[in-house]
Amino acid sequence: MTVGGGREGRAGRRGRLAYIGSYTEAGGTGVTVAETDPGTGALKLLGSADAVANPSFLALSPGADVLYAVSETDEGAAAAFSLADPVRPRPLGEPVPVRGDAPTHLAVTGTHVFTANYGSGSVSALPVRRGGGLGAPAAVLAHRGSGPVADRQKGPHAHAVVPDPSGRMLLAADLGTDSLWTYALDPVTGLPRPHGETRLRSGTGPRHLAFAPRADRVYVLNELVPSLTVCRWSGADGTVEPLGETRVLPPGEAVQTYPSEPVVSADGRFLWTANRGHDSISVLALDASGDVAGLREVVGCGGVWPRDLTLDPSGRFLYAANERSGDVAWFAVDPETGTPALAGTVAVPAASCVIFN
Repeated sequence: MTVGGGREGRAGRRGRLAYIGSYTEAGGTGVTVAETDPGTGALKLLGSADAVANPSFLALSPGADVLYAVSETDEGAAAAFSLADPVRPRPLGEPVPVRGDAPTHLAVTGTHVFTANYGSGSVSALPVRRGGGLGAPAAVLAHRGSGPVADRQKGPHAHAVVPDPSGRMLLAADLGTDSLWTYALDPVTGLPRPHGETRLRSGTGPRHLAFAPRADRVYVLNELVPSLTVCRWSGADGTVEPLGETRVLPPGEAVQTYPSEPVVSADGRFLWTANRGHDSISVLALDASGDVAGLREVVGCGGVWPRDLTLDPSGRFLYAANERSGDVAWFAVDPETGTPALAGTVAVPAASCVIFN
């Protein structure tokens, strides 16, 4: 890993650190560490660590002292990095096989790291050891089913796994089965047990999801059609009720588009989506109930193939990881309209994910 520069932002202010995942097989440098300018949102690259192949998605431990990464390879693994020195992630042992193919997403609770394994259509639960390292999977939960899109839905493809805000349930979006799978987390062991499956519209290919700030709605972004499905969520009994579906692009758009990531503002007024192919960011306004999402406008993503979209903790800046143009773009967000204005980019080859500590 190479590291350079200091931690002081403009006017002596210390910037927040960002961690950027990438595809090493496509020229990425692994996990890149950057510092944000608190006034402008600009990223200053500090260094990178290439100890893991294809760390395409990242997550932090609850105490932000350990960084976790999937290794999105055919054999599938997950890795842990100590952040005792936050600008120099240090591997905590070798990557651990997840017993699933091509993990694309992961989530962290107090006891386990969960991976969504796209290739095998399963969710793995890896215990977190003392010190933050990972053990071999304690459970692998296989999905079943298919969808009507022949080349993408011959079988299950778990694409995202997200704990609900209460921490008692786990939701997995499966692109291959057009459904959300729910799991109850054991209050003692933290292990998941199957709780239910909710089918969404056939052929939509649910990819990623985000909860409303009130935790009573969940927004599911679909990949096989450019749309967002709004669902009512009950954390008390773990039920999902689809309420409606909204296109995230204007009617008549001819470009083949594969939406990738939804992001909800902290006040619940806006939702943004990243759209690969169309290479754009959509701005949707949410009504007071959270039930209605209306497309407000669409702006360029600042690059090509935005695989991930992230709002910084201040809510002032939005970041797009543009995989095929090899950069991360940042946008200043208008607090009244939700419109993101491109403010700059930095080169990060095969960028796939941005998270903040």
